[in-house]
Amino acid sequence: MAASAKVPAGKVTESELLKQYGCGPVQFAGTANGLYERHLIFDNVIALEKTGARERFEAIARSVRDVLSQRWISTEDTYHYVNPKRAYYLSMEFLIGRSLSNNVTNLLLNDIVKQIAVQKHIDLLSMLEQEPDAGLGNGGLGRLAACFLDSMATMQLPAMGYGLRYEYGIFKQSIRDGWQHEQPDNWLRHPDPWEVARPQDMVEVRLNCSFEICGGSLRAINGQSSSLLGIPFDRPVVGYGGKTVNTLRLWAAAAPDYFDFRRFSSGDFVGALAETLTAESVTRVLYPDDTTSMGQGLRFIQEYFLVACSLADLVRRFRSNNADWNTLPEKVAIQLNDTHPSMAVPELMRILLDEAHLGWDVAWNITQKTLAYTNHTLLPEALEKWPLVWFERLLPRLLEIILEINRRLLSDVRGQFAGDEGRVERMSIVEEGDVRKIRMANLAIAGSHSTNGVAAIHSGLLRTVTVRDFAEMFPERFNNKTNGVTPRRWLLLANPMLANTITGAIGDGWITDFSQVDKLKPLADDKGFRETFLKAKRATKVQFADWLKSTSGQTVDPDSIFDCQVKRIHEYKRQLLNALRIVTLYNQLRTNPGLDMAPRTFFFAGKAAPAYHLAKVIIKFINNLAGTIDGDPAMRGRLKVIFLPDYCVSLAERLIPASDVSNQISTAGYEASGTSNMKFMMNGALTIGTRDGATIEMAEEAGEENFFLFGLTARQVADSRSWYNPHWHYDNDAETRSALDLIFSDYFSRYEPGVFAPLRNILLNRGDYYMHLADIKSYLEADRRLCGLYADRHEWARKAILNVAGSGKFSSDRTIAEYAGEIWQVRPCPVLCPV
Repeated sequence: MAASAKVPAGKVTESELLKQYGCGPVQFAGTANGLYERHLIFDNVIALEKTGARERFEAIARSVRDVLSQRWISTEDTYHYVNPKRAYYLSMEFLIGRSLSNNVTNLLLNDIVKQIAVQKHIDLLSMLEQEPDAGLGNGGLGRLAACFLDSMATMQLPAMGYGLRYEYGIFKQSIRDGWQHEQPDNWLRHPDPWEVARPQDMVEVRLNCSFEICGGSLRAINGQSSSLLGIPFDRPVVGYGGKTVNTLRLWAAAAPDYFDFRRFSSGDFVGALAETLTAESVTRVLYPDDTTSMGQGLRFIQEYFLVACSLADLVRRFRSNNADWNTLPEKVAIQLNDTHPSMAVPELMRILLDEAHLGWDVAWNITQKTLAYTNHTLLPEALEKWPLVWFERLLPRLLEIILEINRRLLSDVRGQFAGDEGRVERMSIVEEGDVRKIRMANLAIAGSHSTNGVAAIHSGLLRTVTVRDFAEMFPERFNNKTNGVTPRRWLLLANPMLANTITGAIGDGWITDFSQVDKLKPLADDKGFRETFLKAKRATKVQFADWLKSTSGQTVDPDSIFDCQVKRIHEYKRQLLNALRIVTLYNQLRTNPGLDMAPRTFFFAGKAAPAYHLAKVIIKFINNLAGTIDGDPAMRGRLKVIFLPDYCVSLAERLIPASDVSNQISTAGYEASGTSNMKFMMNGALTIGTRDGATIEMAEEAGEENFFLFGLTARQVADSRSWYNPHWHYDNDAETRSALDLIFSDYFSRYEPGVFAPLRNILLNRGDYYMHLADIKSYLEADRRLCGLYADRHEWARKAILNVAGSGKFSSDRTIAEYAGEIWQVRPCPVLCPV
């Protein structure tokens, strides 16, 4: 066995790369026996001249998978041979996006694929569009998980991701008459060329109930046990340079028997399929509508299914090399990505108690040392609580274990804080009330050795406010791991013009050591570099404008300020505050047409949860605002608003590099971290934002003078909560009142009077909980400073370069290095390959 080769420097021939990846004497393309040609013909069994873009995409993708397959096998063989401690990342979401261009980039195959495209007369961009985004996530949580997997593989860490193989990902969003509409996202309509089914690793998951169809709905039959089968599908996670190819294992649910033959034969055709329908429903949809008890119940089963399958699988891997259960924490680190996989605590205890036959104290010690928990939110509604009766009916053994964990926990609390029954109630895993509930965050904290937040301010608020009692009792367990994003995907791949500019100035070491972008700081004062930087930005804006026109027919001016806010639509993220800013600017231009104001193009993108009506009203308002401004001849060439539908990873990869301004304007104290803020920063956009989440740390790195910060701090928000009155701002700020009156007069809804009444309710009648009106004046002042700076293009470029130079901390490589060193104690394990 020999250690793997280093990433090749400079140009590498096709044969050298294929040899490095252990492919043997084959060619990627160009001959009848080339990988590409064979897949194109033999996978589709059609003549070459009849193949279309989809077939060509699949052939290229499968050829790339062929190239990495030997390395993928060698990676897993190395882990089995060396038996290192491995990290397992459990997440309900992995927002992967498209894989072909990312894998080609990380395997250093860009030049080869481009050559094939020329030789075969393939429209490369058109072919890449054939791959659907694997939308297995809702936003930042899932995209963070995908970035983390990239970093683990690039850093050669022995690691694996576990998630669910949703048949339908996050819904496809369309806009009709300004309103959001949702359609299913059947991303698996065509065969996925990356995944490999592993039925030999199937896991059986037992539930204490079964299901029947009654009146068109599935009904649980208590006390009659049933099983689900977890079928694993593996996807390669390629580290940069192709040295390590880790695995993301996604579980699909199936029934043990396809259908009840007796019932089918007797004519009950639908009833015979009840168990199959139940099983397949478990992984049918990402985030079923949880406004109904049926949707909540499905979500509950999804979470247990993920945990049960993943723990059974990783325990099997552990036992293949290790006989002593006591060594589990020395060989296995399990990271719970938010509260969704919290059932790992009682499930691991069940395995250790019932299958390994260990005593309680030994099992609990192993469980705590093995598990770690990441909290991603301070919002109470996002800290999951499940009805205790659901555990009682579906998972009674887990409930027994949870209640015993809670009994022992509360005994310790009373021993340390005698007489403080309020603390006992708050720390209890069981929430008492009309409906008793299990507090999943409390369970995760109690059952793990580490609880981390994802930005300094978030971790501080977590310790001092959200779970203060736990932090006081177990201070050593709490820590911060500020989020990061992978610069390979979000700069090297998404923004080649800027990436080439950076590489030309400081070399390509930044690709795997992003701290090296700090070398750009002296160049911020170099006039020639500023010119090169500005040219790269404008070229990217032109490219985006061309793409937008070709795909939607909308025209934007690349010389206008591209001002962006892209994220999930939620009140605390305050897209409504941004819209109020635009209404105010619109009013200023209506009142004073000669006002000196730089041309602006405002981009919004993001999805509202299907049952979140107010978020949908906000989307409707943004679209009506866009239509009104577009229809006003006086605004042409001055203001334009565009809502980009169906926001996804691929759209972000186009828009973020083209952006001049990033809006990070959440109510201070509510955004845990954010990751889009980091992507904008490393792509040279300037941030206008509140002191919230990781934006605070970003400003520290680049210098607050290079940010446009405004608004109340988290402390000021909390301190003013009891007396804040939005009517004061309405009464005392003429610009704010004028903007609101324009909205409430149906100026933006002339043919739909009253449609924006919910905005009056939220901003005035119901107290403006997220304090839009408290921050609007400060927001506008920051906006004026921003526009003033834009008039000085070289000073703008200087600050933008300093932002890129200051973004080194926000690579997911740095974050994962901290997880690996401070929580998991997992070290790199270079892949061995046969000599």
